[in-house]
Amino acid sequence: MRDAAPQTIYLKDYTPFGYTVEEVHLTFDLAPSATRVTSRIRFAPTPEAVDKTFFLHGENLSLISAKIDGEAVKPNPTDQGLTCDVPNVPFTWEAEVQIDPAANTALEGLYQSNGMYCTQCEAEGFRKITYYPDRPDVMSVFTVRINGPHPVLLSNGNPVASGDGWAEWHDPWPKPAYLFALVAGELVAHRDTFETMEGRKVDLALHVRAGDEGKCAFGMQALKDSMKWDEDVYGRAYDLDVFNIVAVDDFNMGAMENKGLNIFNASAVLASPETSTDSNFERIEAIIAHEYFHNWTGNRITCRDWFQLCLKEGLTVFRDSQFTADMRSEPVKRISDVIVLRAHQFPEDQGPLAHPVRPESFQEINNFYTATVYEKGAEVIRMLKTLVGDAGYKTALDLYFERHDGDAATIEDWLAVFEEATGRDLTQFKRWYSQAGTPRVAVSDSFEDGTYTLSFAQHTPPSSATPDPQAQVIPIAVGLLSPDGDEVMPTQILELTQDSQSFSFPGLSAKPVPSILRGCSAPVELEHTPDNAFLLAHDTDPFNRWEAARNLAKASLLGTITGGTAPDGGWLDGVAGLLSDDTLDPAYRGYVFAMPGQSQLAADLHQAGTTPDPDAIWAASEVHRKALADRMADVLPDLYARHQVDAPYAPDAAQAGQRALGNTVLSLLSLLDGGDAAQAQFDGATNMTQQLAALAYLIRAGRGDAALAQFEAQWKHDRLVMDKWFGLQVIEADPDDAADTAKALTLHPDFNWKNPNRFRATLGTFSGHHAGFHAKDGSGYTLLADWLIKLDPVNPQTTARMCSAFQTWRRYDAIRQSMIGKELERIAAAPNLSRDTTEMITRIREA
Repeated sequence: MRDAAPQTIYLKDYTPFGYTVEEVHLTFDLAPSATRVTSRIRFAPTPEAVDKTFFLHGENLSLISAKIDGEAVKPNPTDQGLTCDVPNVPFTWEAEVQIDPAANTALEGLYQSNGMYCTQCEAEGFRKITYYPDRPDVMSVFTVRINGPHPVLLSNGNPVASGDGWAEWHDPWPKPAYLFALVAGELVAHRDTFETMEGRKVDLALHVRAGDEGKCAFGMQALKDSMKWDEDVYGRAYDLDVFNIVAVDDFNMGAMENKGLNIFNASAVLASPETSTDSNFERIEAIIAHEYFHNWTGNRITCRDWFQLCLKEGLTVFRDSQFTADMRSEPVKRISDVIVLRAHQFPEDQGPLAHPVRPESFQEINNFYTATVYEKGAEVIRMLKTLVGDAGYKTALDLYFERHDGDAATIEDWLAVFEEATGRDLTQFKRWYSQAGTPRVAVSDSFEDGTYTLSFAQHTPPSSATPDPQAQVIPIAVGLLSPDGDEVMPTQILELTQDSQSFSFPGLSAKPVPSILRGCSAPVELEHTPDNAFLLAHDTDPFNRWEAARNLAKASLLGTITGGTAPDGGWLDGVAGLLSDDTLDPAYRGYVFAMPGQSQLAADLHQAGTTPDPDAIWAASEVHRKALADRMADVLPDLYARHQVDAPYAPDAAQAGQRALGNTVLSLLSLLDGGDAAQAQFDGATNMTQQLAALAYLIRAGRGDAALAQFEAQWKHDRLVMDKWFGLQVIEADPDDAADTAKALTLHPDFNWKNPNRFRATLGTFSGHHAGFHAKDGSGYTLLADWLIKLDPVNPQTTARMCSAFQTWRRYDAIRQSMIGKELERIAAAPNLSRDTTEMITRIREA
């Protein structure tokens, strides 16, 4: 296990590597416990380099031999790498090492999954394969030979030669080591082709385990759609002869964008109507697009150092969001993105794990694959596009691709092309990259002599990451509505750049109703009490109409939680009206019904100075669901019937929206009929979307035992469906039973705790059950801590990421804080705790 007291690495200390890597040749002789890796690397000293230390990273490697220009040398190895005396002229380094893929349960570097060899090298996994300057600013051309008794032998780039038991690959595009990939095993290929806008034919293949062939067609079409979209919207064509995707069961992430050989968690690529829900299909489409889009925003242009991670991830998340909006529904996509942002990134920004989009320091880079880097990073790109306009954005991106192709770039490089292309000074805007925290924007207004004035004041709470935040550039999209609901001013973008600022709108005959922050034009919190009922009825901006429903629901819920008041009639009437409005997109109507998450309500209570009670939040949410069901009792059966899909299943936006609304209505019906309609849907379901939703509502109605047994018997052979079975039982459990349910599932013979998907489906889902995880007796905290202590020696990455379940512990009552504090202390005291988990627990405890 690695050193549990790691060094802190600082952005300010960056220095380039003292050598360029002109070419890399790797040979792999595969064996489960004794794979030999031979590297032949051509180095050349960089004349202007200040530090000429020849240091190659390496971890868990057995060095067999090392040579320079054919002559044996004796390097100085450590647990982290090696140094060696080298000539001050170009030279060839050769090394042979032995590694143990079968024992590599951390799933970093080269490891085995169900007998298949695969790699995960981002961020620093390549150093577990061979000695190398494992940093993103060192880019080179790779040639790879794989020797092994496997029918499929894959690496990056283009295939150049093969024979019985061997294959060679060459990637002509320079890349950093984190993009290296290798796969070998018994795999079946689903093949297709794509012709680029330049007229080149690209061979496509999706490689899967035998038996999964029927789950490949959607993923392949999503890939082709992504390739076409990137050509049409960004002018970016694919640049190799082949593009391969491999589905892997044991994978810490969703997927990885390795050049020409994307490796995917099987859950993020395999899909069929019988085994995948509509949300699974949409997620798969988005992830495939995301990894493909990395070909240019991440691969052809990578990041200079890991502090610049948002440069590739934030930009590519924004690009995949654009893609999904074009493929499906722009308003629904925007709402879903903001829900994720507020549920995951806002708590991160407001807690002990807060850090800027570009952090200034880190100890373990794996811990910075965060919502701040990804989701807030994407929001920063969205704001930049809003400020410079579509044409300015396109001009700047074209310049970025032209100037930095083949480069390892920085945020400064990124902003420079926008300044040059648009003439804007982005000095102040850059604070979005350097300051942590979610800005709060207070709003006031006045109306006098036909002039309406909106006044804004911004404030970002200080944090340990940013103790003295400064005013930021905040684009605020605003529209004005007349008292009768007509739009008197279409959307305008106001630029808030000062601590306080006012904007006037003359020539109005009556005081308007403002619609502020349309489309969630900036990742901020508004301190404003709008006329939500009016906006819900009249706003022309779909996002703010949804936001109005959300605000009404939140106010009603908070009233019930803190004062015991009945659900608000205005909210009930407004939501009931929208659910029944057939002129609106069904998927959008389903989102309007969805109430704020219970963790979000806890955050709102905490921010208002009230200690949240998870049990009271749960009870209030249940009361509101029942009240809405009672309010709509007369129309629910007809509404449910009208949103059944009779056509053959298709995972498109139109059908998915119909099913989403139908299942929303079914959730209300189940509160009135005891689950009869849910049982009928479960019995007759022809797709997973219908079957899984019905199963959830049967569990809620107390009728889930038989259906759960039937579901398990039907799907026990399918590991991805069984992940759903594990997770559904946990998330739908009564709070008093949630910990016992999760604990019982960990004793199930199919609970493989070493598989990240199964672990997250069970324990990860449990940590997201707000009232269950925060049970008064502390059983939830103990259960999760027990498992994190057990998992850490096996898989530090998954362990560290799941520690974030404890990040909001300071918002709860003293008894709960004391119980969580003891569990954090127990985790911290575990022997040989990994660097990853040590850093996370330390930051959380110091809050």
